[in-house]
Amino acid sequence: MTHELNLNEIKKEWHGTLKAYSYGFLGCLILTIISFSLVITRPFSETILIYTIIALAIMQAIVQLLFFLHIGQEESKPRWESIVFCFTLLILIIIVIGSLWIMHDLNHRMMPDMNP
Repeated sequence: MTHELNLNEIKKEWHGTLKAYSYGFLGCLILTIISFSLVITRPFSETILIYTIIALAIMQAIVQLLFFLHIGQEESKPRWESIVFCFTLLILIIIVIGSLWIMHDLNHRMMPDMNP
């Protein structure tokens, strides 16, 4: 006889604990405070500051993927979260690359004298 899980048991099985969510929240909060304080105090040149902010943003995205979306944590979980994330990432990449391609082409067609 098989035992079917109710909705609360499924949520507990698929998602993290309060402790994991708290760690993720604190990690994101610390990274946000560091980014904000770097922008306010400007301890580096603009170029280094931009790359530092980008690195902190990537770190925060990784924290959110691990602690909130639970990407790649347990093998027993269903793969639909990973599939949805990969599809969303694919759509975003297509939109960004397509937009850059269209803007470059329009710049070349509308201002041919300005291009080197």
